[in-house]
Amino acid sequence: MVNVISINLNGIRAAAKKGFFEWMLKQNADVVCLQELKAQHADLMKSIFQPEGYYAYFHCAEKKGYSGVGIYSKQKPTYVKTGLGWLEADQEGRYIEADFGKIRIASVYLPSGTSGEHRQTIKFDFLKRYAEYLKQIILQPHDYIICGDWNIAHQKIDLKNWRGNQKHSGFLPEERAWMDELFGTLGFVDAFREINKEADQYTWWSSRGQAWAKNVGWRIDYQVVTSGLKEKIKSVSIYKDQRFSDHAPLLVHYDTEMS
Repeated sequence: MVNVISINLNGIRAAAKKGFFEWMLKQNADVVCLQELKAQHADLMKSIFQPEGYYAYFHCAEKKGYSGVGIYSKQKPTYVKTGLGWLEADQEGRYIEADFGKIRIASVYLPSGTSGEHRQTIKFDFLKRYAEYLKQIILQPHDYIICGDWNIAHQKIDLKNWRGNQKHSGFLPEERAWMDELFGTLGFVDAFREINKEADQYTWWSSRGQAWAKNVGWRIDYQVVTSGLKEKIKSVSIYKDQRFSDHAPLLVHYDTEMS
């Protein structure tokens, strides 16, 4: 069994103060994928960010206090790749991938377009370029688990107020069509929805209007897997008993081996 956790921490230092690492160590996960570290490599060398029993790998943004992704793993990967190969993505620390033999696991943090037209343009460019990268992944002999904050709610069931958000970044028709292609033509699988088809399953909540208390959320965090793992997804859950971030951890158990 391979247990994988994904979470956008909205700042690794803030999440640490809220007890994230104590919780993480109790989960005994094989791999933990992090997004939005908001830290630099020098910050991450502190002992609290190097939990006992785990190898730690990070890809930080050049801009301080911004973006960044990471992977913790019990097993040492045969190699770790940082970046996607184009400047905008790599300067912002949006991708890291680790090879464990049978499985390659990635942590990705897609751009948000909510701050304005310029950022939405960058997001659309990222989607176009990343689709080409994913087309190469699907041809590989390895299974892939791509964890992350994709900043897109795929279907109406994936956000509470879908009617009022159809013209908002994160639920634009073009973004949803991109996800249709990801889970359609490209052949990737939404691990969570393979098991859980229920409504009101969210991973992110706005800080406004008591969204958390009222469960007015969005499901924008995913574990996206190649088709070889589809039948091996055994259980999925969103952890909400504690809050480490404005996102909740997504936990998936796979009936397979790392190497």
